[in-house]
Amino acid sequence: MVWVLWPLALLVSLLVVGWFYQTVGVWRDRKRFVGRGRMVEVAGGRRVYVQEMWPADDARALPTVVFESGIAASSQNWCELQRRVAEFARTVSYDRAGVGWSDESDSVRTPGNIARELREVLYTAGINGPFVLVGHSFGGLFARRFAAEYADEVAGVVLVDPMRPEEWPPMDERKRAMVERGASVAGYGAMAAHVGITRLGMRSLLCGHGHITGLMRLVAGKGGAHLAGRITCEMGKMPREVWPIVAAHWSSPKFFRGFQAQIRAVPESVMEMQDAAPLTMPVTLLTPKDAEPLSEACLVAIGTQVRQVIAEKSGHWVHLDEPEVVLAAIREMVQAAHVTAPIAASMR
Repeated sequence: MVWVLWPLALLVSLLVVGWFYQTVGVWRDRKRFVGRGRMVEVAGGRRVYVQEMWPADDARALPTVVFESGIAASSQNWCELQRRVAEFARTVSYDRAGVGWSDESDSVRTPGNIARELREVLYTAGINGPFVLVGHSFGGLFARRFAAEYADEVAGVVLVDPMRPEEWPPMDERKRAMVERGASVAGYGAMAAHVGITRLGMRSLLCGHGHITGLMRLVAGKGGAHLAGRITCEMGKMPREVWPIVAAHWSSPKFFRGFQAQIRAVPESVMEMQDAAPLTMPVTLLTPKDAEPLSEACLVAIGTQVRQVIAEKSGHWVHLDEPEVVLAAIREMVQAAHVTAPIAASMR
């Protein structure tokens, strides 16, 4: 009878070791990496990670370029592009609530809520407009919402292959089931992260531990192998210096909870943006070659001054595939902001 307890004892021991491995890893990650930016405390004591860069000769260079990441990405996704933009403008990237180093938020992850949270972060951090907003993918919805809510503080918007809310309605059972499947997978990821499994997997992927990676792909099946391939492909386009930081983010249970919250908010986010008024400031929309260009009707729905540019050598991650295209769009927007009528330089 005693022999029956051995597998259970072994399992419990492995879970305890995994939990300890994860706990120590989280502590080491924060100690090593958080100091690259600063933590801004907003109402309720919630802390948000902000990373700023600016020209060496003028820390007050305006307008301020604010980067908004995609659904599962942190501020590190913009690292190299932010450095280059910072040669001619003040720049800000940040981690949304529940992503990267930032604390989680109780609010639903809709564009309206996130836009208000971003404005509070900027205001609290003493970062003033006018702003040029740069939003990728799901972050494009947040950039649009911010620009609509606080139009007098925004000089222009650059949308990098933004999410297209017009493609979602009607929200039928099939699409709702897809959202729930994504949320469930994120929930499983959070459980695995608590006991160090995702941390071990990320370290194996990035450090090239072939035997461990192969075993984990075998256990995860085709879906896991596909996900691992996507991770290594996109990570490979980023500077190597940010790999361990992104791995630290994706090893945290908080990341999966934040990802889950954003996935579950997709139906509400789509409905919110369906009724969004067209933006009145200049907008540059970057569409990858492998995507269908937006129709004139869709462009008009986004704004009254929208220019669409096709990124001929890019997939969805245009800022990683063709950073020069995104850099040029931001530079043009910043230069235009300098010659147009002044926008209020401080928040009300």
